[in-house]
Amino acid sequence: MRILGIDYGEVRTGIAVSDLMGWTAQAVGTIHERDPEKVAQAVIEHIKNLSAEKIVIGLPKNMDGSEGFRTEATYKFADILKTLTPLPIEFWDERLSTVAATRTLNETNVRGKKRKNVIDTVAATYILQGYLDKKF
Repeated sequence: MRILGIDYGEVRTGIAVSDLMGWTAQAVGTIHERDPEKVAQAVIEHIKNLSAEKIVIGLPKNMDGSEGFRTEATYKFADILKTLTPLPIEFWDERLSTVAATRTLNETNVRGKKRKNVIDTVAATYILQGYLDKKF
């Protein structure tokens, strides 16, 4: 079963997908859109193209575990997705996923505009891989 991983953001949304066995996450790309409805439509296209059967969305909790305004925006985005697809949606604590993505991009010497374009996709990959490692 393929699982789609999402790092939902205000400006960019990263997308990752699992392999068919559900063992590894691979980067798919970044949606450059601010409107949650348009982001959701783009996600639906990825679901169709990748034959995904489940969605995992990174939940941006504060470091103390509390939920803030970004968490609420993520829940609202998930509600939009629920109106467009019957696929199950799960949330995954994404704390430190962007930190890990930044570290990876530092290690691979990705800088500037290229970094800005891929950091959310790398974060989505970390979110999905964390989910896969814990669930399977």
